[in-house]
Amino acid sequence: MQPHLNRIQTFLAVVECGSFTRAAEHLFISKAVASIHVKTLEEALNVPLLIRNTRGIALTEAGKEFYQDFKAIFDNIQNAFDHVTERHHSLAGRLRITSTTEFGEKFLLSLISQFCALHPQLEVSYFADSALNDLITERIDLAIRLGTLNDSSLKSRRLASFDIKLVASPSWLKQNPITIPIELNKVNWIANSNLEHPTHWELKHPIHSSINIRGKAKYISNTSSAIRSLAISGLGVAVLPEWIVDKDLESGNLVTLFPEYRLPKQDVTVIFPNNTQILRKSRVFIDFLLETLTI
Repeated sequence: MQPHLNRIQTFLAVVECGSFTRAAEHLFISKAVASIHVKTLEEALNVPLLIRNTRGIALTEAGKEFYQDFKAIFDNIQNAFDHVTERHHSLAGRLRITSTTEFGEKFLLSLISQFCALHPQLEVSYFADSALNDLITERIDLAIRLGTLNDSSLKSRRLASFDIKLVASPSWLKQNPITIPIELNKVNWIANSNLEHPTHWELKHPIHSSINIRGKAKYISNTSSAIRSLAISGLGVAVLPEWIVDKDLESGNLVTLFPEYRLPKQDVTVIFPNNTQILRKSRVFIDFLLETLTI
């Protein structure tokens, strides 16, 4: 078994990195050595683990089973090391965090700085990414996400909530003088591609019945900052976090449409992989956010 441990580690890296080249760079070995490791492993098992072609690599059925089994084993080994370290030392190791760019700049980065000052031995990697990473493949410990979560395979904890606003520029509103909410179904929307239904919203009124809107997405972006800029330039209607557009509403660059109606509050959630016990460094950071995050 001992001679195969490095070969298994190489196989796991090839699967997670998507190629022999990237896996070799990650492990600081040559591509040839990485290829030999996997080939030797396949010969020892007498079964192919990978399908190699010009478009890349793919797992065989046996390869999928082998990866899942040994991925769990190696994760448990790493967790055992981390737990021993955490029990006998202050927070140490590397904590990998991701969030959307806008939320990171507005709220998270300053809190990360405070957290690092409290735990100087901890190394933190922060990745700004508006799309939800595969936490397992990317080795992300914690992802901060906004809005509704649809992936039930992930563990999560709600941190806070915030208001969202239906907005447009004064110039757009002058050219498109809508007077009742149902007319929102016929105008151009600037949609957020990270949302499953970015133009489907329920407008609630304190007295009257709710109105369901099913708008048409003519312009699309995956960042709130880009959507904000497109809205200010007069391209259409957008739904954005209040903390992103509050200054624009004050200055008049944007106006709130149908302010007597309310959109549903959105959650700020921290999510983490479901396959392992959460590490102490992650738990401590989550507790820190619960105490300090204010929106």
